[in-house]
Amino acid sequence: MSTNSPERARVRLENISSRAYEHPADRGALVALRSLRGFDEVFKKLSGLFNERALRLMFLSSSVRVSEQQFPEVYNYVRDAAYVLDLDEVPELYIQMNPKPNAMAIGSQKPFIVMTTGLFDLLDAEEQRFVVGHEVGHILSGHAVYRTMLLALINLAARVAWIPLGYIGLRAIVTALEEWYRKSELSCDRAGLLAAQDPEAAKRALMKLAGGSRLAEMNPDAFLEQAKEYREGGDARDSLIKLLSLMGQTHPFAVVRMAELDAWIKDGSYRRVIAGDYPRRDTDKDASVGEEAKSAANYYKESWERTSDPLLGTLRDVAGSAASAGGKLFDTVADRWKSAGRRDGNSSSTGS
Repeated sequence: MSTNSPERARVRLENISSRAYEHPADRGALVALRSLRGFDEVFKKLSGLFNERALRLMFLSSSVRVSEQQFPEVYNYVRDAAYVLDLDEVPELYIQMNPKPNAMAIGSQKPFIVMTTGLFDLLDAEEQRFVVGHEVGHILSGHAVYRTMLLALINLAARVAWIPLGYIGLRAIVTALEEWYRKSELSCDRAGLLAAQDPEAAKRALMKLAGGSRLAEMNPDAFLEQAKEYREGGDARDSLIKLLSLMGQTHPFAVVRMAELDAWIKDGSYRRVIAGDYPRRDTDKDASVGEEAKSAANYYKESWERTSDPLLGTLRDVAGSAASAGGKLFDTVADRWKSAGRRDGNSSSTGS
């Protein structure tokens, strides 16, 4: 990493665990999955069905790979983000000709990043840093492995749509995974901020995703007011429409992302991480599934208690009880899986 150092002073977050920035709902799911022995390997095999090598070759042949010779400034942003978040390797990044603003992290064996020209042209330098850090956050969290599962299930659901019961069951699973996917995006907005270490640039980038490049015509405070109105305004009909509008959505709406990131900054979490108060990777194995599940449950409970949304107010008590039961279920499944793993390990050692 001696050649991978930032061009200006940013705090390097040595050995930082992705748990430092992961949203409670994202972190709870990931800790639960990571605690199941062999689970990552199963999904890495599943991701192989999408032929990661072929995807990389496709972008290698049809996009521009950033380097010291091509898009050198963006190359520096990737190096800086990898340095600040303490990645072992600097991921490749490709610029793809596509007017739709988008960026993504692809792959599980050797993840790489793709940014469209639509997003590149929309953002200034510091905003691009935020987006690159966001995608590096996906890589550090290992989101690609689990997103593969969502893609596979979406494809399967489409194939069995003619079987009513089968489709309903798969659709329920896909809906739950889409909710996790949206929370993983909130996680990586935080990672992007930690990498760029420029809160105003992060907010500008999110506003531009909603309103385009005319930044002088937009106002962060007014944009946050929109988020408050979206969350709390309307009657039960509006609440139902909001729930239905999330079907099939893998990304939270821009006003929601802005409000969530702003709240994370204002509650002091961002500054605590920058000051060095964060979990380290070498403690990931000790993370409690039950505690993380409870943290996720508390997030939803607190969110619903704060909102004046009439429909969510009606569902509040029922969902709170379900979330509490979910935490107990995570503990039980993880304990049984670990116990089975120990028994397998003992059998193997005896046999040898």
